[in-house]
Amino acid sequence: MLFRKTFTTESDIIKGCLKGERKAQQQLYEAYSKKFLAICMRYVKDRDHAEDVMIEGFMKIFEKLPQYEAKGSFEGWMKRIIVTQSLLTLRNNKNLNMEINTENHLETAESAYELNHLEAADLMELIKELPVGYRTVFNLYAIEGYSHSEIGDLLGITESTSKSQLNRARNVLKEKIADQQIKERRING
Repeated sequence: MLFRKTFTTESDIIKGCLKGERKAQQQLYEAYSKKFLAICMRYVKDRDHAEDVMIEGFMKIFEKLPQYEAKGSFEGWMKRIIVTQSLLTLRNNKNLNMEINTENHLETAESAYELNHLEAADLMELIKELPVGYRTVFNLYAIEGYSHSEIGDLLGITESTSKSQLNRARNVLKEKIADQQIKERRING
């Protein structure tokens, strides 16, 4: 008789993964793959490439699992690895053209905008359209919750460059939201 082990708690899954048990690894993957793919897609637009990044991230999670000290959230610890893997991919893949624009150019004027009618999915689509550097800093700061100091360390830029990139990303988003609302008003008469 074949006995299929099921891991019922996070602690059991972690212990199973530490022992190299495939079933535990599969459960961990199934529990978090959708959430982590969404994170990867915030940094890497192409779905196939984002899936590759996510899989590489899971491999790093399994590799670094002995280093997890059970201080804080396990999901948060894994998420940090996934984000770091996404950033490494951006940095190492010349085709993705990871550049942080540090030129001082005119800031876009503050646009009047409303978020009342903007759905979360629409906002995520607008974020995807941002230039890579803006999008990366915006995601790290506004969505992942990193500080400008941490972003600077992760991306190899200064804290002030991170702040500048975030400001520019917000201004571009404001413009895009205002443009979208103007289009909607024209359509709706």
